[in-house]
Amino acid sequence: MKLPRTLRLDPSDTVVFGQAAPPGEWAVPGGFAFWDDDLAALSGQRRQAFRAGFLGLGSFGWSTLVEVAEASAAEREAAVARLAAHIRAAYGAPDEASARAAAEDELGFAESLCDHPPGTVLALARSVVDGRVSEQFRTLHRREAPHRDFGSLPVFGIVEVEDDEAPDHMPDLTRMGPGADR
Repeated sequence: MKLPRTLRLDPSDTVVFGQAAPPGEWAVPGGFAFWDDDLAALSGQRRQAFRAGFLGLGSFGWSTLVEVAEASAAEREAAVARLAAHIRAAYGAPDEASARAAAEDELGFAESLCDHPPGTVLALARSVVDGRVSEQFRTLHRREAPHRDFGSLPVFGIVEVEDDEAPDHMPDLTRMGPGADR
């Protein structure tokens, strides 16, 4: 069987989400986490989690991307048990049977998204349309050949800098405008 597993290609999840899921956790779409929220009033990191987050089942943090991965029956069962315990503790499911049924539904839905080869990357776009939550999923595939206009150059990159290597000054943007004395 296959399940979504959190994936981190760069450190952006640690900035955009209040709690980022580490890479390698089993995941579900997690839309239920917003059940009691006023969706029109969401802002900041909570809004970002609503709009594009998969819920990791180890940390219960959020991940922008997941990959399709092979899972054993024991791993699936552990994911169901972990999610059921979380649903009971965090969302007040009335009993273990109700929490487990909800967890099974959520894992079943997550499984249904994984009808792709292992390693396929999935992204989520969640929104409110006509008062109802809409979830759209897409697959992302590695381009075999570089884009013809850019050759093999990356469009952008992330460079990690240690604090002691960071510039100790900020540019004066007012001096960079048109007609500014440079």
